[in-house]
Amino acid sequence: MAFEKFKKLYELQKKAKQVQRDLRDLLIETKSTDGKIKIVLNGEFKVEEVVVDEEYLRSGQKEEFEALLKKVLQDAISKTQKVVAERAKEVMGEIGLPGI
Repeated sequence: MAFEKFKKLYELQKKAKQVQRDLRDLLIETKSTDGKIKIVLNGEFKVEEVVVDEEYLRSGQKEEFEALLKKVLQDAISKTQKVVAERAKEVMGEIGLPGI
């Protein structure tokens, strides 16, 4: 009986480490509606890439740019949260734990 519990714990640890690696490698891309700002986050919510069209840098529309950048970043975080939550739900099902 104790052996089965240790075996299950070992499998959980192994699965958790795999999920961590998967999330680190997972890239979620979000763009502004006009496509001029792109933000890429990984599954650990770390910013991997920010791309801004040069038009914004030359236009002198600082407030508009800042507002759009904030919205794209918020959208990227929300999108990443959904993907990570779905992945966690799948893993919970795979290891026999109730869903989130």
